[in-house]
Amino acid sequence: MPIPVRPLGAQGLHASAQGLGCMGMSAFYGATNEGEALATIDRALELGVNFLDTADVYGPFTNEQLVGKAIRNRRDDVVLATKFGIVRAPNDPSGRAIDGSPEYVKRACDASLERLGVDHIDLYYQHRPDAQTPIEDTVGAMSELVMAGKVRYLGLSEAGPDTIRRAHNVHSITALQSEWSLWSRDIEVGVLEVARELGIGIVPYSPLGRGFLTGEIKSPDDLEDNDFRRVMQPRFQGDNFAKNMELVEQVKAMASEKGCTAGQLALAWVHAQGNDVFPIPGTKRVKWIEQNAAAFDISLNDEEKARLESVLSPDAVAGDRYTDMSWVRIETT
Repeated sequence: MPIPVRPLGAQGLHASAQGLGCMGMSAFYGATNEGEALATIDRALELGVNFLDTADVYGPFTNEQLVGKAIRNRRDDVVLATKFGIVRAPNDPSGRAIDGSPEYVKRACDASLERLGVDHIDLYYQHRPDAQTPIEDTVGAMSELVMAGKVRYLGLSEAGPDTIRRAHNVHSITALQSEWSLWSRDIEVGVLEVARELGIGIVPYSPLGRGFLTGEIKSPDDLEDNDFRRVMQPRFQGDNFAKNMELVEQVKAMASEKGCTAGQLALAWVHAQGNDVFPIPGTKRVKWIEQNAAAFDISLNDEEKARLESVLSPDAVAGDRYTDMSWVRIETT
């Protein structure tokens, strides 16, 4: 059956309970194919997945253009989310900076609207906290976008409890997007509690562990040369890969018992965390959006959830989330 639509946050936004991360359609995960990407978005909408996630940094810029092309003439069928704040260096593909200054917020929003070909963004996130700009200043500028009708609801990404509270005091925050999966559970300590206290919806990105939890990646050599997981994701490298693969094999065995794939089981675990949780598994292929959507109908009992959490406990996963944490600006406390 189609993915249901639910309230996302407490401010009035409604979105499909599973979304679609569009990043890989344009960047970071090897070769791209616009035709397949557009077909994937078409199929997502057919399945009731109307919550599309992009960002200006993806490409950079080209992913917003792609999503804009996909939703042309059907804007009202889509809940459109994009992000600002990570700035890529023009002459260095790996160079990054964070900019949450009010001037940049407004400039970035106007540029995103133009690339997307829309007159408003449904959910606008600060992609990462900016250590150089008080969150009050950033969210103050974001609130002006709401008053101007350019943005409907505001979100944060990878923000810690204090940042979330301070931001919410300036303008209601509707959604928090952070990495959350069986092998990335940082937000369960502190962050999740504050978000729920304030009525903020949870939008987990990479709920399939950047594809690792699907069990489809058997070796680092399965990743294309230009796949960023090769160089920026320690969990996909060396001995870490082998250790994490042992964990995934146990998930695959449990999935076999359940009559589903490992990826579907891992995604079902995220869905089981509550009706305020809206995972956005990313894919660029039709077959995976169909498989991901089917995971919504898989229910887990308390024993099954406990088994999964025991196998993939935070201490069991080998390797950090990123090779270089200096620019990532992930707040967990």
